[in-house]
Amino acid sequence: MLLATTLPPDTPLSDVPAAVRRVERLGFDTVHVPETVHDSLSVALLALEHSSWIRVRTSMTLAFPRSPMVVAYAAWDLARFSGGRFQLGLATQVRGNIVGRFSMPWSDPAAQLTDYVRALRAIFAAFTRGGPLRYEGTHYHFDRLQPYFNPGPLDVPEPDIFTGGVNRLMCELAGAEADGLVTHPTNSHPRFLRGSVLPWLAAGAAAAQRASRPVLVVGAKAISAPDARSLHDALADARREMAFLYSTPAYLPTLALLGHEELGVRLTQLVRDQRWDELPAALPDDVLGGIVPVATYDDFPAVIGDWYGGLCDELSIATPADTTADDRFASMLEAVRAVPAVSVGFAQADPPALPPG
Repeated sequence: MLLATTLPPDTPLSDVPAAVRRVERLGFDTVHVPETVHDSLSVALLALEHSSWIRVRTSMTLAFPRSPMVVAYAAWDLARFSGGRFQLGLATQVRGNIVGRFSMPWSDPAAQLTDYVRALRAIFAAFTRGGPLRYEGTHYHFDRLQPYFNPGPLDVPEPDIFTGGVNRLMCELAGAEADGLVTHPTNSHPRFLRGSVLPWLAAGAAAAQRASRPVLVVGAKAISAPDARSLHDALADARREMAFLYSTPAYLPTLALLGHEELGVRLTQLVRDQRWDELPAALPDDVLGGIVPVATYDDFPAVIGDWYGGLCDELSIATPADTTADDRFASMLEAVRAVPAVSVGFAQADPPALPPG
């Protein structure tokens, strides 16, 4: 199984070089660049500049605040600059953020993101062949790309396009259009993967008559630590994040599947009432331990094998802030790498290349 990790969303730009070099030393295959308080494409450039072989994937660049042409230029530059190590991850976000935080319209997100991915591929093709550009979709229309504005073909493959999604339409979209799907922490439980995500991906791929499936990257909130005491502290940090995430109505299906629908309703109400400080206490330890894998380093590989063996191509694991146990953490990652990759849901595709060594 391949391994990814995510840069902390609030990592200062000045700290990105050291952070990505550490991730590479630990042996991860991919580093995810989120988009919360920084521009993901800018951070991706820094990460690529200060790494040697690791893949850098935005997870996720918000599509709708940007024109596909703007994203295409950035992705093309990053692919060329990195020798092909850049992967573009795209997501819709939720209506409240797109409308309220970015002042952009929101209508049919699945159809719009489908059109967005198709427009990007049309633009990539025009960059490669030298134009002209002719694309007419449901949400985007492109008919102009003079030679002066064409960056020209790459000497590496064009960037893979990953999409993010939680529910059926977005997973089917990935199956039909994307090179890979990155799941959200709230739809990464094994029961949800088996019962929903994998069948949805297969349905999307079948509807599009694709010869192979997209890569499946599970963005689980897996919690690990060197010992029981530090694991307790890690649980406290995770509780805050997961309580916030599960307060979003669109992210409730897993809680409902596991019999915690009332908890989801309560978390949503706390946010509506602006009672942010009460969110962590509303998510008990026993519930948290049932929705995300939790273990010390010694037990973590076996726990991951039980949860995710045969269910995904790549698993995202958080890198601890404390560097004192990096040797133990790296050894643990090597053991996790031995967990079998996806084997159910749809036919195997060729896996991504492993790093040198």
